[in-house]
Amino acid sequence: VAVALLGLIPIMWSAGTGADVMKPIAAPMIGGMISSAVHVLIMTPVIFVLMKTRDLKKGRLHHSGMKH
Repeated sequence: VAVALLGLIPIMWSAGTGADVMKPIAAPMIGGMISSAVHVLIMTPVIFVLMKTRDLKKGRLHHSGMKH
């Protein structure tokens, strides 16, 4: 993801021929990559932990007995 973002940054800063066509294409790609990375690295694990904690409290799941 980082390499793709670094590859798109020059397109966003360009002012040459075709820049007016490429900037509207690159902007949503950059936003999508950033938002998907945030979702995968932060939101998904948080949602998983919240769901598992809720299930443990309601008695749907039981501790495995393993120690960390």
